[in-house]
Amino acid sequence: MRDGGNLYLAWLVALVAMLGSLYFSEVRHFVPCTLCWYQRILMYPLAIVLGIASYRQDNAVRNYVLPLSVLGMLVATYHVLEQNIPGFGSPALCRAGVPCNLHYIQWLGFISIPVLSLTAFTLITGLLATLRPSRT
Repeated sequence: MRDGGNLYLAWLVALVAMLGSLYFSEVRHFVPCTLCWYQRILMYPLAIVLGIASYRQDNAVRNYVLPLSVLGMLVATYHVLEQNIPGFGSPALCRAGVPCNLHYIQWLGFISIPVLSLTAFTLITGLLATLRPSRT
């Protein structure tokens, strides 16, 4: 696939992830936990920046968004572990509001919101990592 296709797919993944998180909070009224907010902070700019980069066919965007997507993968991985391993993580991290180990959804027995987030960040990271560096 050409690099423009990778940028476009990365943008679509970020857009679907952003809209999905808005659906869960605004339509289903799921209150985001602290780790969910961190993941949103990392995902929402990707939907905007990758959309612009896709339109402009700007491979140099990988230098700016790849660190965000990798950091998002790390936060999402931590969140998945927090949800699935009893006693894992810091009790102080999610002591106010919604607990970070709460399962709002459990599709097919293992797909939770943090798993969806991890999948999106991983896809975006993979698509960006395969981009050829731009010639400047």
